[in-house]
Amino acid sequence: MSQCVCYMNIVYNHGMSQIIETAEPFFFLGDSTKPACLLIHGFTGVPKEMRLLGDFLHQHGYTCLGIRLTGHATEPEAMIRSRYTDWMASVEDGYHLLCGVSQNVILIGLSMGGVLSLLMSTKLKVRGVVAMSTPFGLPRDYPIWFLNLVSIFKKFNPKGKGKPGSSWFDPNEYREHISYPQNPIRSTTELKRLTLEMRAALPKVHVPVLLIHSKDDSYVLPENMEKIHAGLVNASDARKLFVTGSGHVVTRDAARRQVFEAVLEFIQRVGGSD
Repeated sequence: MSQCVCYMNIVYNHGMSQIIETAEPFFFLGDSTKPACLLIHGFTGVPKEMRLLGDFLHQHGYTCLGIRLTGHATEPEAMIRSRYTDWMASVEDGYHLLCGVSQNVILIGLSMGGVLSLLMSTKLKVRGVVAMSTPFGLPRDYPIWFLNLVSIFKKFNPKGKGKPGSSWFDPNEYREHISYPQNPIRSTTELKRLTLEMRAALPKVHVPVLLIHSKDDSYVLPENMEKIHAGLVNASDARKLFVTGSGHVVTRDAARRQVFEAVLEFIQRVGGSD
């Protein structure tokens, strides 16, 4: 098995904004007879959120591609210019890259990445989906027209009321965490549009699904997983896993090893081979 590890550093022409250091996409080439894993980060986040999971799966022989969603990991203004369809296109691009490595692809997403994974599984031929810390809807269900109006006068909202990092159980990992410090309101509108698309698509999901959520997630409450699971009426297999001792970013926080093992077991069970 090849141990090739590649990093893709991209400089974009608009404003010459550059990807934040350590937040680059990643590609780990594994065994082509095993399924390939497309890892999708969250809203305002970066591929680094998925990097430790990618490392773990690669150690077990799997090819892993951690994509960067359009407008992320550079500057918040780039995200404001992005639309939810751009994020869907980022996933589709990554999927087609992985199809050159394996005939079987599994979508693995965190938070908004979970929304994208569930939605795109109804548009792409995939073997299964892992959706972690995934929102069924926004905490405050403002109408889209209202969010668009507010975004004209105010660009950003704070991410939470507590002290930054207070929801993390592993302070060392929080210190290494990278994301935009605030939520662009215009982008929140796009997130709402995306979640509505996902909700409508849930009955169309036919592949196996693993949902993972922390009971201690104060950012996206655990009840979101129950609502998503209830919508997966036609999935061939829909399982739920609650973890504790972790905040929202379960792929980096203190319970990450339990999450990694659960994801590996799911891939081994449903992944198949070429």
